[in-house]
Amino acid sequence: MGTLSALDWAVVAGYFLLIYVVSYLSTRGKGRQSDAAGYFLAGKDCGWFVIGASLFASAIGSEHLVGLAGAGAARGVAVSHFEIMACFCLLVLGWLFVPFYLRSGVFTMPEFLELRYGRGARTYLAVISIVGYVLTKISVTIAAGGIVFQTLMGLDFWTGAVLIVVATGVYTVFGGLRAVLYTDMIQMFVFIGGAVLVTLAGLDRLGGVHELTRSVGPEFFNLWKPMSDPEYPWTGIIFGIPVLGLWYWCTDQFIVQRVLAASDVRQARLGTIFAGYLKLLPLFIFVLPGIIALALSRSGALHLESTDSALPAMIGALLPAGVRGIVVAGLIAALMSSLSSVFNSCSTLITWDIYRRLRPAASELQLVRAGKVSTVGIVILGLLWIPLIRLLSKGLFTYLQSVQACISPPIAAVFLFGLLWRRVNARGAMAALLSGFVLGLARLVLEINKSSLSGCLFRYADLNFLHFAIALFAFCSAVLVAVSLTAPAPGPEKLDKVCLAGAAAAGGQAGRRPLRLDSPLAMTILLLVLVAVIYLCFRG
Repeated sequence: MGTLSALDWAVVAGYFLLIYVVSYLSTRGKGRQSDAAGYFLAGKDCGWFVIGASLFASAIGSEHLVGLAGAGAARGVAVSHFEIMACFCLLVLGWLFVPFYLRSGVFTMPEFLELRYGRGARTYLAVISIVGYVLTKISVTIAAGGIVFQTLMGLDFWTGAVLIVVATGVYTVFGGLRAVLYTDMIQMFVFIGGAVLVTLAGLDRLGGVHELTRSVGPEFFNLWKPMSDPEYPWTGIIFGIPVLGLWYWCTDQFIVQRVLAASDVRQARLGTIFAGYLKLLPLFIFVLPGIIALALSRSGALHLESTDSALPAMIGALLPAGVRGIVVAGLIAALMSSLSSVFNSCSTLITWDIYRRLRPAASELQLVRAGKVSTVGIVILGLLWIPLIRLLSKGLFTYLQSVQACISPPIAAVFLFGLLWRRVNARGAMAALLSGFVLGLARLVLEINKSSLSGCLFRYADLNFLHFAIALFAFCSAVLVAVSLTAPAPGPEKLDKVCLAGAAAAGGQAGRRPLRLDSPLAMTILLLVLVAVIYLCFRG
């Protein structure tokens, strides 16, 4: 794809201007950034729309958009399971976890684990999260930023990577979570709009949905694959994705920090439900363009060097000047929303779970200053990491992304059992976390050296990662329960705000309300109906 036209550049420049204006307007006045709650949790007064938009936008990076389109071109709609299953995980977050997170008054997920299990669990999760963010989320997003600027805008990789880090870091440092939330909301509209334009342009060039189905065949529109499928086995989809999703959507600081900013439980819950509706869109506006690109390439209307080039190829070949700028702005929006979110979440962890523990008497102003300084440090670290991104081989870099998939099952087990059963304790939690980490790390090392293995070790390294997640979650759950039974149960006073046993009415402080169309329950039922309709329509 060639460089952008002057009109495209003007659209992109207008997008950057809009983001900085929104960031400034969202944080000015009322001393919003002068205390810890204002800087790290946006003053705890956010409504459902902003929360839901940020939940959706934070989880969508430009590498996500390119990857979904590429997977669609390669295998069809099956990759959409990860997006659709997120709806269920978001509902679990809103209906089960949110009331306890808000009752406890915590700022971070490690802080919540300390309330439930003790300081060791908090330290483990804080360190694992920070290291994981640097090695995976920040690295991938910066690399994707350089590639987007290089391939779509004609800029050098290094220039693009530095530009995206600095541009995002500036408003994240000065604006805190409030700036992140409100810019995420704007960015959501931008990249959804861009994706819709690409989808419509592709369908128009191809000749409609009927021609698309005829060209690629019905198997591309079947969500369900056999258990032997190497990437999307139905067993892994049903049982494995919820394990990874429970960790990502319900316990990861990167995501949960948004609901901690809600004004009350109802707003937080409605925000998670709204995000669930938004997660139905990727099938139609992110995955479908990849299938359209494949159909266009088969008809000779589009050239694809690889399936991962599906989205860039469509942008370059189908969109006129000006519209192309909107779509490129959408890709940049996806980048910036993910990067600003991880910058903010990482600085919150560093400030709240490390700095504040070292300096427990720190004032509100000192905490905010530490948050800003740590954000600057993370931005600088991101810049220093750019050369290493280029030096890493493609295979090793891919394996680094598997780190979170290896460590997430024990974290999910500890959070879920800790919330549902009062008997599990600190000894069991640490045993589950550490044993799960060792098994996950062993899997990662063996996977890197899989070509030289045989027998049981090869089967362990070659097991589908979704099946591995199921097995590791089951193992860690068993360890958590068994080891917990060797030590006394935690006292009831410890569980009041962090366990179902300590609070009979988890989210009931508002009391019972009549069922209305705009109530959380009615919106949840409608969302589940829509998910069922999608599964029925794409069952092959």
